[in-house]
Amino acid sequence: MSLKSIMRELKELKDGIGNMSKRGDQSKLWRSRTRSHVAPDEAPLESQLSEQSPWANLPPELLLDIIQRVEESETAWPARAVVVFCAAVCRSWREITKEIVKTPEQCGRLTFPISLKQPGPRESPIQCYIRRDRTSSTYLLFYGLVPSEGESDKLLLAARKVRRATCTDFVISLVADDFSRASNTYVGKLRSNFLGTKFTVYDSQPPCGSMIQSTARLSRRFHSKQVSPRLPACNYSIGTVTYELNVLRTRGPRRMHCILHSIPVSAIQEGGTAPTPSALPQSLDEQLSPLHNSKGKEQIVDTISPSIRATPVFSPGSREPLALKNKAPRWHEQLQCWCLNFKGRVTVASVKNFQLVAAVEPSHNVSPEEQEKVILQFGKIGKDIFTMDYRYPLSAFQAFAISLSCFDTKPACE
Repeated sequence: MSLKSIMRELKELKDGIGNMSKRGDQSKLWRSRTRSHVAPDEAPLESQLSEQSPWANLPPELLLDIIQRVEESETAWPARAVVVFCAAVCRSWREITKEIVKTPEQCGRLTFPISLKQPGPRESPIQCYIRRDRTSSTYLLFYGLVPSEGESDKLLLAARKVRRATCTDFVISLVADDFSRASNTYVGKLRSNFLGTKFTVYDSQPPCGSMIQSTARLSRRFHSKQVSPRLPACNYSIGTVTYELNVLRTRGPRRMHCILHSIPVSAIQEGGTAPTPSALPQSLDEQLSPLHNSKGKEQIVDTISPSIRATPVFSPGSREPLALKNKAPRWHEQLQCWCLNFKGRVTVASVKNFQLVAAVEPSHNVSPEEQEKVILQFGKIGKDIFTMDYRYPLSAFQAFAISLSCFDTKPACE
């Protein structure tokens, strides 16, 4: 074999090894790409994915008729979950479902999570009940008249009682197994003072309308984009619940007074309306949108320190807030106890039972019928079962927070 032929074979062998190594590198790169996540700019849009679904190609008229029939036929849970399922099919179904489903004020039904923060109906109240679990210090709010034997009860809200050195917190969530403020299920909390005589209601989203309260509690300072979008870093004070001291130990039920800063007193006047949020915020920037200044500078977010108290700050031009008070009970001579007409919704005598009506002045021009109308009633029907009925202008979240204040120890009020 000549030297030239030997050199040719060595060159071909070298080229073959190089091609094999290049193909190996390409295969490794391809395998690594298949294991990694798709880049955001290459990810298909939700609209493109929804358009690929055959359900999204239904004629709008037919789709509208289907969802209308479903919404009218399913009035109570768990059957009403079908309406929520329709909204989860694709974007076109979701938009039409949101247009058809009315607020609780208009239809008297609870459908989406935002319904829990919208005012209840004006005429007939929404009837719920609360189940207390002493071992885990949790309180579950269900939709319905009385507890059922099955697992078909609709859970609306859940709260966990957390005792601290100087106060007590009731953390409120949409689910019963996650009470972290870093979760999307966090909706607010109730905090008491040291004596348990005054409670402050905090909402995870700013109240809509002109009444906006800011928290004055500081532990660390962040820019909004430095905080995880899933972290509800703000709590907005929307109301207070105060119990009168009973130093002389006189007989009678607890006396409570509620002030709802997020609801103007004009809401119960003729032609008045209460603020009605349309959607829950999905990120921290949405929560801070009403707090951005006009120059477009980034808002500083104050994270919450449990040891410092918040002071409500109203925006200019805010109206007078709505106040609630106990409906005066009557003393029953034969039963030797204070009595209220709960219309069969309360069956066990308890110091926790109460009915709240509007506390208005003559200058507010509120009719006597509206003044006597019970906005929130709460009472005991079993060892750890309580009923809660609320109506306009309260929401389920506000009514639940006020009712939770009864479960805290109040030695100075009894």
